[in-house]
Amino acid sequence: MVRVELPAHLRALAHVKGEVSVEVPGTVSILSVLDALEKKYPMLEGTIRDHTTRARRPFLRFFACSEDWSHDPLDKPLPEEVASGREPLLVVGAIAGG
Repeated sequence: MVRVELPAHLRALAHVKGEVSVEVPGTVSILSVLDALEKKYPMLEGTIRDHTTRARRPFLRFFACSEDWSHDPLDKPLPEEVASGREPLLVVGAIAGG
């Protein structure tokens, strides 16, 4: 099971408290985690990545093992710590402003 920590607004939309866990078959990547997450919580479809392009939404970032994975290829395998469930994949809402 892969652990995922979502920002508060997405947890509210999915009606969950705290982190969620998803079963990811095959290679564990951001792409496969998001596919499993959207399958388990269909109300999240289109909130983390665009409906058409499937690209990451601009104000969301991905972190694995304290490293920013937001600009890495979505199919790049995540670290073993995340794949094994020892560490969560963080989906973080970016803050903008001036």
